[in-house]
Amino acid sequence: MSPARQLLKNSDFVSFVLLRLFLTLGIQMQMSTISLQIYYEYTKDEFMLGLIGLAEALPFIAFSFYSGYLADKLNRKTIIRIGIITLLLSAAFLIIFTEKHFQIIRQKPMWVLYSIVIVFGVNRAFMAAAMQPFLTEILPRELYTYSSSINSGAWHLGAILGPVLSGLIYSYSNDGALINYMVVLFLYIFSLMCLFIIKYKGKTPIVLFSQNIFKSIKEGIVFVKNSQLLFSAITLDLFAVLFGGVSAIIPAFTDKILHLGPEYYGLLRTSPAIGALLMSLILTWYLPTKSAGRVLLYSVALFGVFTVLFGLSKNYWLAFCLLFFTGVFDSISVVIRHSILQLYTPDHLRGRVTAINGIFIGSSNEIGAFESGLAARLMGLTASIMFGGSMTILIVYIIHRYYPKLSKLDLSKV
Repeated sequence: MSPARQLLKNSDFVSFVLLRLFLTLGIQMQMSTISLQIYYEYTKDEFMLGLIGLAEALPFIAFSFYSGYLADKLNRKTIIRIGIITLLLSAAFLIIFTEKHFQIIRQKPMWVLYSIVIVFGVNRAFMAAAMQPFLTEILPRELYTYSSSINSGAWHLGAILGPVLSGLIYSYSNDGALINYMVVLFLYIFSLMCLFIIKYKGKTPIVLFSQNIFKSIKEGIVFVKNSQLLFSAITLDLFAVLFGGVSAIIPAFTDKILHLGPEYYGLLRTSPAIGALLMSLILTWYLPTKSAGRVLLYSVALFGVFTVLFGLSKNYWLAFCLLFFTGVFDSISVVIRHSILQLYTPDHLRGRVTAINGIFIGSSNEIGAFESGLAARLMGLTASIMFGGSMTILIVYIIHRYYPKLSKLDLSKV
Protein backbone atom coordinates (compact mmCIF):
# COMPACT_ATOMS: atom_id res chain seq x y z
CA MET A 1 0.00 0.00 0.00
CA SER A 2 1.35 3.42 -0.95
CA PRO A 3 2.21 5.91 1.86
CA ALA A 4 -0.51 8.30 0.66
CA ARG A 5 -3.18 5.58 0.95
CA GLN A 6 -1.90 4.57 4.39
CA LEU A 7 -2.30 8.17 5.54
CA LEU A 8 -5.81 8.50 4.13
CA LYS A 9 -6.86 5.29 5.92
CA ASN A 10 -5.71 6.74 9.25
CA SER A 11 -8.90 8.36 10.65
CA ASP A 12 -7.00 10.44 13.22
CA PHE A 13 -4.76 11.86 10.49
CA VAL A 14 -7.75 12.70 8.27
CA SER A 15 -9.41 14.48 11.22
CA PHE A 16 -6.18 16.37 11.88
CA VAL A 17 -5.99 17.49 8.24
CA LEU A 18 -9.60 18.73 8.37
CA LEU A 19 -8.82 20.48 11.64
CA ARG A 20 -5.87 22.18 9.95
CA LEU A 21 -8.01 23.16 6.96
CA PHE A 22 -10.85 24.73 8.97
CA LEU A 23 -8.42 26.42 11.34
CA THR A 24 -6.31 27.90 8.54
CA LEU A 25 -9.38 29.02 6.61
CA GLY A 26 -10.73 30.79 9.69
CA ILE A 27 -7.42 32.44 10.56
CA GLN A 28 -6.83 33.60 6.98
CA MET A 29 -10.33 35.08 6.75
CA GLN A 30 -9.95 36.79 10.12
CA MET A 31 -6.54 38.31 9.39
CA SER A 32 -7.48 39.30 5.82
CA THR A 33 -10.61 41.05 7.06
CA ILE A 34 -8.62 42.96 9.69
CA SER A 35 -6.15 44.03 6.96
CA LEU A 36 -8.97 45.18 4.67
CA GLN A 37 -10.64 47.11 7.46
CA ILE A 38 -7.44 48.88 8.51
CA TYR A 39 -6.51 49.77 4.92
CA TYR A 40 -9.89 50.75 3.46
CA GLU A 41 -11.79 51.99 6.53
CA TYR A 42 -9.01 53.71 8.49
CA THR A 43 -5.71 54.55 6.76
CA LYS A 44 -5.03 53.74 3.06
CA ASP A 45 -1.40 53.41 4.21
CA GLU A 46 0.76 50.36 3.42
CA PHE A 47 2.93 51.06 6.49
CA MET A 48 -0.09 50.46 8.74
CA LEU A 49 -0.55 47.10 7.01
CA GLY A 50 3.05 46.31 7.95
CA LEU A 51 2.29 47.15 11.58
CA ILE A 52 -0.26 44.32 11.63
CA GLY A 53 2.63 41.90 11.07
CA LEU A 54 4.67 43.50 13.83
CA ALA A 55 1.72 43.39 16.25
CA GLU A 56 1.51 39.64 15.68
CA ALA A 57 5.24 38.87 15.59
CA LEU A 58 6.40 40.54 18.81
CA PRO A 59 4.09 38.61 21.19
CA PHE A 60 4.69 35.44 19.17
CA ILE A 61 8.45 35.76 19.69
CA ALA A 62 8.05 36.76 23.34
CA PHE A 63 6.08 33.61 24.22
CA SER A 64 7.59 31.08 21.80
CA PHE A 65 10.34 29.72 24.04
CA TYR A 66 7.93 29.24 26.94
CA SER A 67 5.31 27.68 24.64
CA GLY A 68 7.88 25.18 23.37
CA TYR A 69 8.81 24.34 26.95
CA LEU A 70 5.13 23.67 27.80
CA ALA A 71 4.59 21.64 24.62
CA ASP A 72 7.27 19.22 25.83
CA LYS A 73 5.78 19.05 29.34
CA LEU A 74 1.99 19.06 28.88
CA ASN A 75 -0.56 17.21 26.79
CA ARG A 76 -0.28 18.74 23.31
CA LYS A 77 -3.90 18.01 22.41
CA THR A 78 -5.03 20.03 25.44
CA ILE A 79 -2.88 22.99 24.36
CA ILE A 80 -4.46 22.90 20.89
CA ARG A 81 -7.96 22.73 22.40
CA ILE A 82 -7.35 25.81 24.56
CA GLY A 83 -5.89 27.63 21.56
CA ILE A 84 -8.95 26.99 19.38
CA ILE A 85 -11.30 28.13 22.16
CA THR A 86 -9.28 31.36 22.43
CA LEU A 87 -9.63 31.92 18.68
CA LEU A 88 -13.34 31.26 18.94
CA LEU A 89 -13.71 33.90 21.64
CA SER A 90 -11.70 36.43 19.60
CA ALA A 91 -14.02 35.88 16.61
CA ALA A 92 -17.06 36.41 18.85
CA PHE A 93 -15.57 39.68 20.10
CA LEU A 94 -14.89 40.88 16.54
CA ILE A 95 -18.54 40.24 15.68
CA ILE A 96 -19.62 42.42 18.60
CA PHE A 97 -17.02 45.08 17.76
CA THR A 98 -17.93 45.26 14.07
CA GLU A 99 -21.74 45.25 14.46
CA LYS A 100 -22.67 48.88 13.73
CA HIS A 101 -25.72 49.06 15.99
CA PHE A 102 -24.29 47.29 19.03
CA GLN A 103 -24.86 49.71 21.90
CA ILE A 104 -22.01 48.70 24.22
CA ILE A 105 -19.21 49.50 21.72
CA ARG A 106 -20.22 52.69 19.91
CA GLN A 107 -16.73 53.89 19.05
CA LYS A 108 -14.69 51.68 16.70
CA PRO A 109 -11.04 52.67 17.35
CA MET A 110 -8.44 51.06 15.10
CA TRP A 111 -6.24 50.06 18.06
CA VAL A 112 -8.85 47.44 19.04
CA LEU A 113 -8.13 45.54 15.82
CA TYR A 114 -4.39 45.66 16.55
CA SER A 115 -5.12 44.39 20.07
CA ILE A 116 -6.88 41.33 18.64
CA VAL A 117 -3.83 40.71 16.44
CA ILE A 118 -1.61 40.84 19.55
CA VAL A 119 -3.82 38.28 21.32
CA PHE A 120 -3.67 36.12 18.21
CA GLY A 121 0.14 36.34 18.23
CA VAL A 122 0.31 35.07 21.83
CA ASN A 123 -2.16 32.27 21.12
CA ARG A 124 -0.36 31.27 17.93
CA ALA A 125 2.90 30.80 19.84
CA PHE A 126 1.35 28.02 21.94
CA MET A 127 -0.61 26.39 19.12
CA ALA A 128 2.36 26.37 16.75
CA ALA A 129 4.56 24.67 19.34
CA ALA A 130 1.98 21.91 19.86
CA MET A 131 0.46 21.24 16.40
CA GLN A 132 3.38 19.66 14.53
CA PRO A 133 4.62 17.56 17.48
CA PHE A 134 1.04 16.33 18.04
CA LEU A 135 0.89 15.18 14.40
CA THR A 136 4.05 13.10 14.86
CA GLU A 137 2.42 11.38 17.85
CA ILE A 138 -0.42 9.96 15.76
CA LEU A 139 1.74 8.71 12.85
CA PRO A 140 4.53 6.14 12.44
CA ARG A 141 7.96 7.56 11.63
CA GLU A 142 8.06 6.19 8.06
CA LEU A 143 5.06 8.38 7.13
CA TYR A 144 6.43 11.68 8.49
CA THR A 145 7.79 12.94 5.18
CA TYR A 146 4.65 12.09 3.19
CA SER A 147 2.40 13.62 5.85
CA SER A 148 4.22 16.94 5.43
CA SER A 149 2.96 17.40 1.87
CA ILE A 150 -0.69 16.54 2.74
CA ASN A 151 -0.59 18.67 5.88
CA SER A 152 0.97 21.51 3.89
CA GLY A 153 -1.71 21.06 1.21
CA ALA A 154 -4.50 21.48 3.79
CA TRP A 155 -2.86 24.67 5.05
CA HIS A 156 -2.50 26.07 1.54
CA LEU A 157 -6.09 25.20 0.60
CA GLY A 158 -7.23 27.22 3.62
CA ALA A 159 -4.82 29.98 2.66
CA ILE A 160 -6.32 30.03 -0.86
CA LEU A 161 -9.98 30.14 0.12
CA GLY A 162 -9.62 32.45 3.14
CA PRO A 163 -8.52 35.70 1.46
CA VAL A 164 -10.70 35.06 -1.60
CA LEU A 165 -13.84 34.60 0.50
CA SER A 166 -13.05 37.51 2.81
CA GLY A 167 -12.27 39.83 -0.13
CA LEU A 168 -15.43 38.93 -2.03
CA ILE A 169 -17.73 39.14 1.01
CA TYR A 170 -16.11 42.41 2.15
CA SER A 171 -16.48 43.99 -1.32
CA TYR A 172 -20.01 42.93 -2.20
CA SER A 173 -21.79 43.37 1.12
CA ASN A 174 -22.39 46.48 3.21
CA ASP A 175 -21.73 44.36 6.31
CA GLY A 176 -18.89 42.38 4.75
CA ALA A 177 -16.59 42.49 7.75
CA LEU A 178 -19.37 41.35 10.10
CA ILE A 179 -20.35 38.45 7.81
CA ASN A 180 -16.70 37.41 7.52
CA TYR A 181 -16.30 37.23 11.29
CA MET A 182 -19.49 35.19 11.63
CA VAL A 183 -18.17 32.68 9.08
CA VAL A 184 -14.87 32.60 10.98
CA LEU A 185 -16.71 31.79 14.21
CA PHE A 186 -18.34 28.73 12.62
CA LEU A 187 -15.03 27.60 11.10
CA TYR A 188 -13.42 27.62 14.54
CA ILE A 189 -16.35 25.58 15.87
CA PHE A 190 -15.83 23.03 13.08
CA SER A 191 -12.10 22.81 13.84
CA LEU A 192 -12.86 22.18 17.52
CA MET A 193 -15.25 19.38 16.52
CA CYS A 194 -12.50 17.79 14.39
CA LEU A 195 -10.18 17.85 17.39
CA PHE A 196 -12.77 16.04 19.52
CA ILE A 197 -13.22 13.41 16.78
CA ILE A 198 -9.52 12.47 16.97
CA LYS A 199 -9.51 9.31 19.10
CA TYR A 200 -5.90 9.64 20.19
CA LYS A 201 -5.95 11.43 23.53
CA GLY A 202 -2.40 12.71 23.34
CA LYS A 203 0.36 11.93 25.74
CA THR A 204 2.04 13.89 28.47
CA PRO A 205 5.78 13.68 27.72
CA ILE A 206 7.84 12.23 30.52
CA VAL A 207 9.75 15.32 31.57
CA LEU A 208 10.30 16.21 35.21
CA PHE A 209 8.35 19.34 36.17
CA SER A 210 11.13 20.25 38.56
CA GLN A 211 13.46 20.76 35.59
CA ASN A 212 14.60 24.38 35.40
CA ILE A 213 12.75 26.18 32.62
CA PHE A 214 15.85 28.05 31.43
CA LYS A 215 17.91 24.85 31.25
CA SER A 216 15.08 23.18 29.35
CA ILE A 217 14.86 26.02 26.81
CA LYS A 218 18.65 26.11 26.48
CA GLU A 219 18.65 22.39 25.67
CA GLY A 220 16.47 23.05 22.63
CA ILE A 221 18.58 26.02 21.49
CA VAL A 222 21.83 24.07 21.80
CA PHE A 223 20.37 21.16 19.84
CA VAL A 224 19.38 23.41 16.91
CA LYS A 225 22.71 25.26 17.03
CA ASN A 226 24.71 22.03 16.92
CA SER A 227 22.67 20.56 14.05
CA GLN A 228 24.07 22.15 10.89
CA LEU A 229 21.22 20.79 8.77
CA LEU A 230 18.47 22.14 11.01
CA PHE A 231 20.16 25.46 11.62
CA SER A 232 20.98 26.14 7.97
CA ALA A 233 17.53 25.09 6.71
CA ILE A 234 15.76 27.27 9.30
CA THR A 235 18.08 30.23 8.64
CA LEU A 236 17.52 29.94 4.89
CA ASP A 237 13.75 30.13 5.24
CA LEU A 238 13.98 32.87 7.87
CA PHE A 239 15.69 35.38 5.60
CA ALA A 240 13.87 34.25 2.45
CA VAL A 241 10.49 34.95 4.05
CA LEU A 242 11.75 38.04 5.88
CA PHE A 243 12.83 39.78 2.68
CA GLY A 244 10.86 37.99 -0.04
CA GLY A 245 7.36 37.91 1.43
CA VAL A 246 4.99 40.43 -0.16
CA SER A 247 1.56 39.23 1.01
CA ALA A 248 1.12 42.03 3.56
CA ILE A 249 1.31 44.83 0.98
CA ILE A 250 -0.89 43.19 -1.68
CA PRO A 251 -3.87 45.44 -0.75
CA ALA A 252 -1.68 48.48 -1.46
CA PHE A 253 -0.21 46.88 -4.62
CA THR A 254 -3.72 46.13 -5.92
CA ASP A 255 -4.82 49.69 -5.19
CA LYS A 256 -1.78 51.80 -6.15
CA ILE A 257 0.01 49.78 -8.85
CA LEU A 258 -2.82 47.85 -10.52
CA HIS A 259 -5.48 50.51 -9.73
CA LEU A 260 -8.11 47.93 -8.81
CA GLY A 261 -10.59 47.61 -5.92
CA PRO A 262 -10.66 45.29 -2.89
CA GLU A 263 -12.67 42.65 -4.80
CA TYR A 264 -9.49 41.88 -6.76
CA TYR A 265 -7.37 41.59 -3.62
CA GLY A 266 -8.58 38.14 -2.56
CA LEU A 267 -7.65 36.25 -5.73
CA LEU A 268 -4.25 37.95 -6.00
CA ARG A 269 -3.57 37.34 -2.32
CA THR A 270 -4.27 33.62 -2.72
CA SER A 271 -2.28 33.15 -5.93
CA PRO A 272 0.85 31.92 -4.05
CA ALA A 273 -1.29 29.51 -2.04
CA ILE A 274 -2.86 28.09 -5.23
CA GLY A 275 0.61 27.37 -6.60
CA ALA A 276 1.67 25.91 -3.26
CA LEU A 277 -1.38 23.66 -3.06
CA LEU A 278 -0.85 22.22 -6.54
CA MET A 279 2.82 21.58 -5.77
CA SER A 280 1.86 19.97 -2.44
CA LEU A 281 -0.35 17.51 -4.32
CA ILE A 282 2.52 16.64 -6.63
CA LEU A 283 4.88 16.21 -3.67
CA THR A 284 2.40 13.82 -2.05
CA TRP A 285 3.25 11.30 -4.79
CA TYR A 286 6.76 12.40 -5.72
CA LEU A 287 9.23 13.71 -3.18
CA PRO A 288 12.75 14.75 -4.25
CA THR A 289 14.26 12.93 -1.26
CA LYS A 290 17.54 11.89 -2.87
CA SER A 291 18.58 15.44 -3.85
CA ALA A 292 16.53 17.25 -1.21
CA GLY A 293 19.28 19.74 -0.26
CA ARG A 294 19.93 20.99 -3.79
CA VAL A 295 16.21 21.15 -4.54
CA LEU A 296 15.68 23.22 -1.37
CA LEU A 297 18.33 25.78 -2.38
CA TYR A 298 17.10 26.04 -5.98
CA SER A 299 13.47 26.43 -4.91
CA VAL A 300 14.24 29.32 -2.53
CA ALA A 301 16.38 31.03 -5.21
CA LEU A 302 13.54 30.76 -7.75
CA PHE A 303 11.14 32.09 -5.12
CA GLY A 304 13.34 35.20 -5.03
CA VAL A 305 13.50 35.46 -8.84
CA PHE A 306 9.72 35.41 -9.25
CA THR A 307 9.34 37.93 -6.42
CA VAL A 308 11.59 40.37 -8.31
CA LEU A 309 9.55 39.84 -11.49
CA PHE A 310 6.32 40.40 -9.56
CA GLY A 311 7.65 43.77 -8.41
CA LEU A 312 8.07 44.79 -12.06
CA SER A 313 4.58 43.68 -13.16
CA LYS A 314 1.83 46.15 -14.03
CA ASN A 315 -0.77 43.70 -15.34
CA TYR A 316 -3.14 41.91 -12.96
CA TRP A 317 -2.96 38.45 -14.55
CA LEU A 318 0.80 38.65 -15.02
CA ALA A 319 1.13 39.55 -11.33
CA PHE A 320 -1.18 36.62 -10.51
CA CYS A 321 0.99 34.16 -12.47
CA LEU A 322 4.23 35.42 -10.95
CA LEU A 323 2.85 35.11 -7.42
CA PHE A 324 1.58 31.64 -8.36
CA PHE A 325 5.16 30.52 -9.03
CA THR A 326 6.43 32.03 -5.77
CA GLY A 327 3.93 29.71 -4.08
CA VAL A 328 5.08 26.70 -6.12
CA PHE A 329 8.70 27.05 -5.07
CA ASP A 330 7.86 28.09 -1.51
CA SER A 331 5.84 24.86 -1.12
CA ILE A 332 8.85 22.75 -2.07
CA SER A 333 11.05 24.43 0.51
CA VAL A 334 8.37 24.15 3.22
CA VAL A 335 7.87 20.39 2.71
CA ILE A 336 11.61 19.66 2.70
CA ARG A 337 12.22 21.84 5.77
CA HIS A 338 9.35 20.19 7.69
CA SER A 339 10.74 16.78 6.75
CA ILE A 340 14.15 17.77 8.14
CA LEU A 341 12.49 19.04 11.30
CA GLN A 342 10.50 15.84 11.84
CA LEU A 343 13.26 13.38 10.98
CA TYR A 344 16.17 15.00 12.81
CA THR A 345 14.43 16.04 16.06
CA PRO A 346 14.04 13.58 18.99
CA ASP A 347 10.49 13.41 20.37
CA HIS A 348 11.31 14.85 23.79
CA LEU A 349 12.64 18.02 22.11
CA ARG A 350 9.94 18.46 19.46
CA GLY A 351 8.02 21.21 21.25
CA ARG A 352 11.10 23.33 21.93
CA VAL A 353 12.63 22.80 18.49
CA THR A 354 9.27 23.55 16.83
CA ALA A 355 9.04 26.74 18.90
CA ILE A 356 12.54 27.78 17.81
CA ASN A 357 11.58 27.02 14.22
CA GLY A 358 8.45 29.12 14.77
CA ILE A 359 10.51 32.06 15.99
CA PHE A 360 12.74 31.81 12.93
CA ILE A 361 10.06 31.08 10.33
CA GLY A 362 6.66 31.95 11.80
CA SER A 363 7.67 35.36 13.10
CA SER A 364 9.66 36.13 9.94
CA ASN A 365 6.35 36.21 8.02
CA GLU A 366 5.03 38.95 10.28
CA ILE A 367 8.31 40.83 10.71
CA GLY A 368 8.68 40.48 6.95
CA ALA A 369 5.26 42.12 6.63
CA PHE A 370 6.51 45.03 8.73
CA GLU A 371 9.71 45.18 6.65
CA SER A 372 7.62 45.22 3.47
CA GLY A 373 5.44 48.05 4.75
CA LEU A 374 8.40 50.10 5.96
CA ALA A 375 10.43 49.49 2.78
CA ALA A 376 7.40 50.39 0.65
CA ARG A 377 7.07 53.72 2.45
CA LEU A 378 10.81 54.49 2.16
CA MET A 379 11.56 53.07 -1.31
CA GLY A 380 8.20 52.81 -3.03
CA LEU A 381 6.20 49.62 -3.63
CA THR A 382 8.00 48.40 -6.76
CA ALA A 383 11.53 49.06 -5.50
CA SER A 384 10.82 47.47 -2.11
CA ILE A 385 9.53 44.24 -3.69
CA MET A 386 12.51 44.00 -6.05
CA PHE A 387 14.88 44.63 -3.13
CA GLY A 388 13.29 41.84 -1.09
CA GLY A 389 13.49 39.30 -3.91
CA SER A 390 17.14 40.18 -4.62
CA MET A 391 18.05 39.76 -0.96
CA THR A 392 16.45 36.29 -0.99
CA ILE A 393 18.69 35.21 -3.88
CA LEU A 394 21.73 36.56 -2.03
CA ILE A 395 20.80 34.61 1.10
CA VAL A 396 20.68 31.36 -0.90
CA TYR A 397 24.23 31.96 -2.11
CA ILE A 398 25.48 32.71 1.42
CA ILE A 399 23.87 29.56 2.90
CA HIS A 400 25.26 27.43 0.07
CA ARG A 401 28.72 28.90 0.63
CA TYR A 402 28.93 28.56 4.41
CA TYR A 403 26.74 25.48 5.02
CA PRO A 404 27.72 23.02 2.26
CA LYS A 405 26.24 20.08 4.19
CA LEU A 406 22.72 21.31 3.37
CA SER A 407 23.20 21.09 -0.40
CA LYS A 408 24.32 17.43 0.02
CA LEU A 409 21.24 16.43 2.03
CA ASP A 410 19.73 13.07 1.03
CA LEU A 411 16.48 12.33 2.91
CA SER A 412 16.24 8.84 1.39
CA LYS A 413 19.08 7.71 3.67
CA VAL A 414 17.61 9.00 6.93
